[in-house]
Amino acid sequence: MQIADKYAPQQIESKWYDYWIEQHIFHSEPDQREPYTIVIPPPNVTGMLHMGHMLNNTLQDVLVRRARMSGKNACWVPGMDHASIATEAKVVAMLREKGIEKSSLTREEFLRHAWEWKEKYGGVILKQLRKLGASCDWDRTCFTMDEARTESVLRVFCDLYEKGKIYRGVRMVNWDPAAQTALSDEEVVFKESHGKLYYLRYKVEGTDRAIIVATTRPETILGDTALCVNPNDERYKALPADARVVVPLVGRSIPVIRDEYVDIEFGTGALKVTPAHDVNDYMLGEKYGLETIDIFNDDGTINDKVGMYVGQDRFDVRRQIEKDLDAAGLLEKTEDYTNNVGYSERTGVAIEPKLSMQWFLSMQELAEPATKAVMEDAIRFVPEKYKNTYRHWMENIKDWCISRQLWWGQRIPAYYLPKGGFVVALTAEEALEKARAKSGDASLQLTDLRQDEDVLDTWFSSWLWPISVFDGIRFPDNREIGYYYPTNDLVTGPDIIFFWVARMIMAGYEYRGEKPFSNVYFTGIVRDKIGRKMSKQLGNSPDPLELIEKFGADGVRMAMLISSSAGNDVMFDEALCEQGRNFGNKIWNAYRLLNGWAVDAAAAQSENNRLAVAWFGQALGRSLRQIAEDFKSYRISEAFKEAYRLFWDDFSGLYLEMAKPAYGQPIDAPTMEATKGYFDALMRVLHPFMPFVTEEIWQDLAPRAEGASICVAQMPEPAAEDAAMLARFELAKEIITSVRNIRNQKSLPQKEALTLRVIADENYPAEFAPVVMKMANLTAIETVAEKDPAAAAFIVKTTQYFVPMAGKIDAEAERKKLADDLAYYEGFLASVMKKLSNERFVASAPEKVVANERAKQADAEAKITAIREQLAALESGK
Repeated sequence: MQIADKYAPQQIESKWYDYWIEQHIFHSEPDQREPYTIVIPPPNVTGMLHMGHMLNNTLQDVLVRRARMSGKNACWVPGMDHASIATEAKVVAMLREKGIEKSSLTREEFLRHAWEWKEKYGGVILKQLRKLGASCDWDRTCFTMDEARTESVLRVFCDLYEKGKIYRGVRMVNWDPAAQTALSDEEVVFKESHGKLYYLRYKVEGTDRAIIVATTRPETILGDTALCVNPNDERYKALPADARVVVPLVGRSIPVIRDEYVDIEFGTGALKVTPAHDVNDYMLGEKYGLETIDIFNDDGTINDKVGMYVGQDRFDVRRQIEKDLDAAGLLEKTEDYTNNVGYSERTGVAIEPKLSMQWFLSMQELAEPATKAVMEDAIRFVPEKYKNTYRHWMENIKDWCISRQLWWGQRIPAYYLPKGGFVVALTAEEALEKARAKSGDASLQLTDLRQDEDVLDTWFSSWLWPISVFDGIRFPDNREIGYYYPTNDLVTGPDIIFFWVARMIMAGYEYRGEKPFSNVYFTGIVRDKIGRKMSKQLGNSPDPLELIEKFGADGVRMAMLISSSAGNDVMFDEALCEQGRNFGNKIWNAYRLLNGWAVDAAAAQSENNRLAVAWFGQALGRSLRQIAEDFKSYRISEAFKEAYRLFWDDFSGLYLEMAKPAYGQPIDAPTMEATKGYFDALMRVLHPFMPFVTEEIWQDLAPRAEGASICVAQMPEPAAEDAAMLARFELAKEIITSVRNIRNQKSLPQKEALTLRVIADENYPAEFAPVVMKMANLTAIETVAEKDPAAAAFIVKTTQYFVPMAGKIDAEAERKKLADDLAYYEGFLASVMKKLSNERFVASAPEKVVANERAKQADAEAKITAIREQLAALESGK
């Protein structure tokens, strides 16, 4: 394979992804290796790739690819979520465009349309993830409504019902009038909303008095069945015990009840009680046996129970009833008011509290082992701060409303008998047997039973995901669930910690008796460069596929990685993608440079090249250890930055310059072989982060067996550490930089060879002299005993160096520079001594910190002494 002259990611990325798929690189089967498993947070079947997906899936892919290259049997299971509310809304909209109303269809007809829509449009996002380089085992793709997952969900429902954990009852729920279904508490987003506080006049029967009541929802007076005051409120003590008031406009007579629930300080201290449309009012209604009047249709319009405003939308009624109350002299006043209003996460409309017959899952018992697992770090949260959020929710957990008034989803396996009652069964045939036994009527037929119309909450499918993708509900002892479960890492957003993460942990302990995963890595929110959350509404979210087309997947992946750390928001800037593409270009050009070197097989390896090879082996090992430590701590962004620095600074900026042969000259074979070996190692280190460019170059580096891929090449192992060599080389780097700085300051051409003189001590890295000479372009390094006044001087640690200027030096300018340096180091030493003279600091600071300060003191003192000597030499003219 001949590598192209120019880096063009668009020309290599699809080629290599197709190759990986053809070679089944990503497919996993249980074997003797250690498994590494991730299940993808299943995106909605309606979804399209956005920047949040890019971040989440890039991080997952990095983890999976690194595990695969570490010799583990990596299995990344992809899939989709059927997304009941979102998908049903899409299908209803599609049908409406064709002039078909959902209400005109049978359930079976609607579901036929829904499945057709899913097959045609669903799952686009999974195809898009391939463009990113996601190394999922596509053969294992699951769907939360496919046959295996559906049967698993129904089995769990039946099991939990038999255990007494699922029950049916009328409860106050969050009602979404747009989707016309109940929602769980976690699907309600509270937002600050600007509205009004309406002060209404409730006339006290038999008197001229009126009680003023403040409300934000005047339309709900249609359902008022009581007025409540605090028994300790002096303003209302004169009211008779059996006092009644008249609901404004409605004319209904309702009792005045007394309960300390009412806040004396809020508003007028009087509360209208509407048991059908407020959670707290419902509890008061239960306590005092109040009538419950539900005034809303499922779509948020007014029903005909009261005979007013029938068929009108709730918000239209709010505007109209204000005018009507004012005209009737029943509106005392209005005030601007800001409060938190609950909105449906899925449809964005304001929810209505509504009494409804629903199915619930009792959560208290399920939550106990799941809470313990996280708080005791059997399951580790990264970052750890989310543990407290999790604990608070779990300790205050409410029963889960699991039924939804939709057709798209798993239909609840409850069957109602003709004369009342119901049975729960996995299949209709089992239900018939149970129904016959329960009723004592052996003549019952399937046609006599009516299955519940509702479907289960989508999350009731996805909470089983780590188990159900390996068919562990239907076949709990199968080979795959035994091998791949529990999974290793979960990468997700903190916004679904309750929806999904907590519930998966509960399901894991309930159905496997163990955790579903070991680590949860919470990503942040992707924001634009000025801190706004990316959204289509704001128009600040780029199209990920357009970014990939423009900069390449490797470039976009780097942009996500370099700007993210666990739990912290990502400040995304398209310029980062350009930086990513530039890094790909840097890798490409470095490889082309290497390929341009001719090799002389007979040439001996120079001491410079030997030192370069030895040093970079140590630098590579140091980075490998740091990267491994970063991955262990889930500092994935930091791991990438270290790999980036290793290639850009150490390898490209230093090593290649050290090893590069003179113009037109060949390189010796041992150095070339070592350099290609290092390039191979660097490609493997970088591969999890930037898979495409690394595969292209790795394949070109050496002949490969058919079907070979860097995806399954082993991650390089670090050589035994030689810390002394690395430390000594840092001194050599400082010498090189200082000589180069002198060239710039004195306007000396880089090609002009110089001599370097040194007053050698233990901090002079004599062994790296050949490297210093080549990199600083020196003719010689001479060891001298005394100062050289006619020279440009510098100090590295405690060693003094001089570059003879042979009459080129400006003594006055040199004297000023030395004086400035002396002032700086004297100030620096004073700040260090201030710390060290503080007995409390010396006694309480870690030993390492104090030792570091003492080293700074010694270094500064040596520099001050040397500068003073140089100044003295200049003054004396020696």
